[in-house]
Amino acid sequence: MSIKKIFTLTTAIALTAFLLAFQAPKSDRKPLYLDADQPVELRVKDLLSRMTLEEKVAQMCQYVGPEHMKAAEADLTEEEMKKSDAQGFYLGIFGKDIKRMASEGKIGSFLHVITAEEANELQELALKSPHKIPLLIGIDAIHGNGLYRGATIYPTPISMAATWDDEMSYRIGRETAAEMRATGSHWAFTPNIDVLRDPRWGRTGETFGEDPFLVGNMGVETIKGLQTDDFTGEDKVIACAKHLIAGSQSVNGLNSAPTDVSMRTLREVFLPPYRRAVQEADVFSIMAAHNEVNGIPAHQDEYMMTDLLRDEWGFDGFYVSDWNDVSRISTLHRTAETFAEASRLAVNAGLDMHMHGPDFAEHIADGVRSGKVSEDRVNLACAKVLEAKFRLGLFENPFVKIEEVGQKVFTPAHKETALAAARRVMTLLKNDGTLPLQNGGGKKILVTGSNADNQTTLGDWASPQPEENVVTIWEGIEEKAEKHGYTAELHEMSHLAKQWTDADLKAAVEKAKTADMTILVLGENSFRHDWPNKTTGENIDRATLALSGKQLQLAKKIKALGKPVIVVYVNGSLISEPWIQNNVSAVLETWEAGSFAGTAAAEVLFGEYNPGGKLPLTVPRSVGQLQMIYNHKPSTYKHKYHTEKKFPLHVFGYGLSYTTYKYGAPRIEGSIDDANGTVKVSVAVTNSGKMPGEEIVQLYIRDEVSSVTRPVKELKGYERISLAAGETKTVTFTLDAEALAFFDMKMNYVVEPGSFKIMTGPSSKNKDLQTVKLTVKNKIELKG
Repeated sequence: MSIKKIFTLTTAIALTAFLLAFQAPKSDRKPLYLDADQPVELRVKDLLSRMTLEEKVAQMCQYVGPEHMKAAEADLTEEEMKKSDAQGFYLGIFGKDIKRMASEGKIGSFLHVITAEEANELQELALKSPHKIPLLIGIDAIHGNGLYRGATIYPTPISMAATWDDEMSYRIGRETAAEMRATGSHWAFTPNIDVLRDPRWGRTGETFGEDPFLVGNMGVETIKGLQTDDFTGEDKVIACAKHLIAGSQSVNGLNSAPTDVSMRTLREVFLPPYRRAVQEADVFSIMAAHNEVNGIPAHQDEYMMTDLLRDEWGFDGFYVSDWNDVSRISTLHRTAETFAEASRLAVNAGLDMHMHGPDFAEHIADGVRSGKVSEDRVNLACAKVLEAKFRLGLFENPFVKIEEVGQKVFTPAHKETALAAARRVMTLLKNDGTLPLQNGGGKKILVTGSNADNQTTLGDWASPQPEENVVTIWEGIEEKAEKHGYTAELHEMSHLAKQWTDADLKAAVEKAKTADMTILVLGENSFRHDWPNKTTGENIDRATLALSGKQLQLAKKIKALGKPVIVVYVNGSLISEPWIQNNVSAVLETWEAGSFAGTAAAEVLFGEYNPGGKLPLTVPRSVGQLQMIYNHKPSTYKHKYHTEKKFPLHVFGYGLSYTTYKYGAPRIEGSIDDANGTVKVSVAVTNSGKMPGEEIVQLYIRDEVSSVTRPVKELKGYERISLAAGETKTVTFTLDAEALAFFDMKMNYVVEPGSFKIMTGPSSKNKDLQTVKLTVKNKIELKG
């Protein structure tokens, strides 16, 4: 924040304190900050003026909830706890100590408080504190409030990206906020707006894919859904854009490993979604990343947190650390000798809240007293946390009604949304005509595989849910098969494919011999509750893109029977299996589609719903092709690999349908010759098949000659449309100067005069795209 703003806030606090000192004492006078009719700004200033340094610093401190501590103490050794990014407890500090600290006003925020009962208990304790400051409770509600048992589990972010449906992201955000508030949480640690550049990264499933424009759109709508335009009220929550920055392109694909990229790459690839989160969605919190970038640990990066996002872009919320990453400035990155020094470095760089645990408060208070941390910096951090609590209405009502929780979670409307989203996720990668399965005439389907009948469909950041709340892939098929003339049988196999034996494969093959066709449900497992056996998800990074265990062997053995084989993938990280793509009858990518993944998948398999999902990332043929992205630079594939092809298994934006679509040539109207210019690009799309469907119309650009190299294509528009058989619709995109801009040799954000190729079609593949030229006559300077 600027020095002027710091001075203004500090002066206001001092003036408020001065005036309060001369007020006539009245025992019944309510402090201004407890008056809900007063403006939030005045309430914050009034409360700050009454607080000691220690009380202010306490608002910057977050702890895990007592119930989480109890479970972590039972699950982890001391050494395991130090390494864990998911469970935590504090040596020598117990649940009763945490509760005492809450009652004394020494904790500002909690995370991993799952139930309404625990949330209410902690808020009751906070009311005993000197200023009765309520607690801000955060939770990883990544795709629904998934850590709560009984919540609606929506498709994971990578699954939502496959829908290319921005409005659906907003809708899910609104419903997630409602379920969070019903169970006592106010702050969602989402969206993850990291731009995925290395699919070895286990957190692929938390991202919206590889394209900055798509990531930005989905991120903005998620934030707006959670917060709306103003998160004031009791049915909204704070969003948290994360992780600042570029952990999705580490040097080795591992979470928390260093990232070494140019400022140009940061500005053009990784930072645009953050700029939009700040300037378009007014996101109120941002989480720093585990990793270092170009030698600077993210938690001490003053340029990113303060100079760029806060001062240049106008970020007006607060920063929170990621799990224990302040201490890792000293223990891992070794840019500080002690936790005390690390804490000071982080706060001076712009960090406002510590996740999580003891000693941070004392280190910051000592830093202020010694002159190593400015009290103005503490005032600003505390003010932003208090602002959030006032705007959320927590001072008026920090409690939730236990008896109403069941009426507000997993509601009929939310279930309808979850199913609608799951349908849009479904992405057909291959079909030789076997699908859809209709008029079976009594044929028998065998359903088997690692993910056939379990809750792997829920994805990461979801606790096990009541069985009656989840439709597995098998359950969806079982429900639909008879209606379409088939009988279906399940052959159960463990979801732990890495533990399969040859005997397991033999038993499955014997069962397949008795069926007319087999649906193999294959994929990966991101169960947080079974961390040792996860094969993808947070901190489960991969050195391969292939299926784990003996899943490919199973597919080959069953295919050898000479009968149709349909593969259904359930996965958070991408799967690349060229043999499967080339040899089976059909491949349906379902990602991790949530509570009703089984229903949505079965509707597609039996032709009740026409798949329309498209890939939000490039699928390489092997890990050896990495980095492989659609928006690469022109010289990327000048040469070829000795032992591998140089084109992907699937391009970005790819996905099949049961119908066919015909695209007309794009037409362009208007001009962009100054900062306010716009052009409209129109393309007619016809459903030329016999079945209604949904198509995702995509628009890409290429700057044909530029002062620095530019990508061969960049996504700048898309729209998901519904078309009846024979119907034609015209889709119109609007492009402005921002859509054409880039950072020139001097890192000025400009549009250079010259020719731009505008491309429209059903995917990023060159042969799928038709083009029209746009000419820009003048150089246009913009604010980047």
